[in-house]
Amino acid sequence: MILSIESSCDDSSIAVTRIEDKKLLFHKKISQELIHSKYGGVVPELAARLHATALPKILEEAKEWFASLKAIAVTNEPGLSVTLVEGVVMAKALGVSLGLPLLPINHLRGHIYSLFIEKDTLFPMDILLVSGGHTQILHVESYSDVKILATTLDDSFGESFDKVSKMLGFGYPGGPIVEKYAKKGDGGEYAFTVPLQNSPKIAFSYSGLKNQVRLAIENTKELSEQTKADICFSFQRVAVEHLMQKLKKIYKNRDIKRLGVVGGASANLYLRSKLEEFCKVKSAALHVAPLKYCSDNAAMIGRCAVDAYDLGKFKRFDEIEVSPRSSYV
Repeated sequence: MILSIESSCDDSSIAVTRIEDKKLLFHKKISQELIHSKYGGVVPELAARLHATALPKILEEAKEWFASLKAIAVTNEPGLSVTLVEGVVMAKALGVSLGLPLLPINHLRGHIYSLFIEKDTLFPMDILLVSGGHTQILHVESYSDVKILATTLDDSFGESFDKVSKMLGFGYPGGPIVEKYAKKGDGGEYAFTVPLQNSPKIAFSYSGLKNQVRLAIENTKELSEQTKADICFSFQRVAVEHLMQKLKKIYKNRDIKRLGVVGGASANLYLRSKLEEFCKVKSAALHVAPLKYCSDNAAMIGRCAVDAYDLGKFKRFDEIEVSPRSSYV
């Protein structure tokens, strides 16, 4: 079995995965969302202190599997450096005390494997990764062969939802709140423009859209609940339309058989509905992770670690460092 640790942001999570059949034997996550909500976003130093308390508590519940472990997996990139350190330090301590090798796991690659928890992989597959820190379209041939087809020039899809939520006086995380309000809106007078719609660039950009929302809020005399809903409706529609326009441009002359959508923001049901329409037109299969595995979790890290274990992706303790801004290439 492999014990996996995830602490890249504000979720403390540990899982135990059986190598032979990828069975998830144990999984627990403690979220810090309520604590950070009053600050409008994650406070890194506070998150690190909360990990230092939560991770040992979860580990106590996983002790019964210690005797059967073959390796310790841990997220070491990308993420918040002070929170990644908490997981890496625990992994090294366990490795020393139990005499086990370590598997450092890329957090973004872990999101890809959220599609395959307790399943075999279905590579090759193209992936839309939408999270609080990243917006990417990837082509995945195997664990080690991942190519970036498009990425964001500035802000991410998920981060833009968090910022709009904050500007409207809502809580954190903003994605579910903005989506909830959008269901009550009809856009009204808020006709935000789609970013880069006349640009040949195969890339994403959300900073301009966020600024449009900011100006709309500042120029609105009274922010009633209906007005907030209308702003959320227009923002969500344009944010998703931007993704879809670039997807259509990429696959205008490129075949696609499978499309997976992963990351915390992939839980957005409006986005999923538009992707379903796109895949139907393209005769492609759409793969989505269960909603409980869309956000950061150790189950996806453990599933990714099974393939890393089979490929011998072990690292010496002194080789494992945190890398806050790494990607696949």
